[in-house]
Amino acid sequence: MHMSRQIERASGALVSQADRLAGCGLLAAALVCCALSPARASAASAPSASTGGASNVTFSSAVLHGSVNPGGAPTNFAFQYGTSRHYEFQTPLAAAGSGTRSVRVSEAIKGLRADTTYHYRLVASGLASATGRDRTFRTPKVPLSLAIAGAPNPVTFGAAFLLEGTLSGTGAAGRAVVLKANPFPYTGGFKQLGNRQVTSPTGTFSFFVPGLALNTQLRVFAVGKPAISSPVLLESVAVRVAFHIRHTRRRGYARMFGTVAPAEVGALVGFQRLRPGHRSVNEGGTVVIAGTPAVARFSRVVHIRHHGLFRALVKTSDPSHVSGYSAPILVR
Repeated sequence: MHMSRQIERASGALVSQADRLAGCGLLAAALVCCALSPARASAASAPSASTGGASNVTFSSAVLHGSVNPGGAPTNFAFQYGTSRHYEFQTPLAAAGSGTRSVRVSEAIKGLRADTTYHYRLVASGLASATGRDRTFRTPKVPLSLAIAGAPNPVTFGAAFLLEGTLSGTGAAGRAVVLKANPFPYTGGFKQLGNRQVTSPTGTFSFFVPGLALNTQLRVFAVGKPAISSPVLLESVAVRVAFHIRHTRRRGYARMFGTVAPAEVGALVGFQRLRPGHRSVNEGGTVVIAGTPAVARFSRVVHIRHHGLFRALVKTSDPSHVSGYSAPILVR
């Protein structure tokens, strides 16, 4: 009996001690949880943004740089930019991650105006928003350049034509330009031809040229600084061919004749029948002979096997001119 009571008391003490230990374990666990929860909550913080420099700046584009610290929470970033601190434009949102260290970011922007100062800044958005400081860059001027073309080219001997062109780049509007010519054999140098013109608001211009006697090198120069000139354009001059057809008394035959200016004595003449959609057919030919000092002539009776459109081609080997065609004539 006495022994049983001792055993019960010992068992109760063990249970009480176990309960106390269990209670301490729960309390310790609760304390650990209470200690860890604030640490986890404080691990994520507001992001920070630092605006960096601009690189690869051209007259129409640039690359903007910066750095973002997400502060441990998912964070996006964008660059705001414009011609003032109102920042009229913004790049699309991009992810900066959720780390706790700064990461470098960059975005390319396009469609900029030349010779213009732009403001920009980096903005980040996570648990809160952060804005980097305002910075600026300036796009360079577009280098001036000249392009010209003759319409038509080649031009018929003695015929007028237009020399058209465009001055491109920053400051192209309202610039004075002059046309200079250097005729065959291209040894006399360029000399001004006609009056100066002024470029339009878009930089275009044109010169009316009443006529050229020889193949001629043409060049346009912008007046003032910076000194700008176009590439050399060779405006070719084709011989002028007047062509006629007269039926003869002999059935199926016709006389083809005409004149050539300038007088290209010895040049070959070909009589061509035109076939729309196909190559022309040579129906005979002759040689240019002397006429007057300014105009040579040609003539020959040709057997016409097929009716249709005919023209004369005068093929010259004279380096001061190029070959020329007559207007077509319908033979029924």
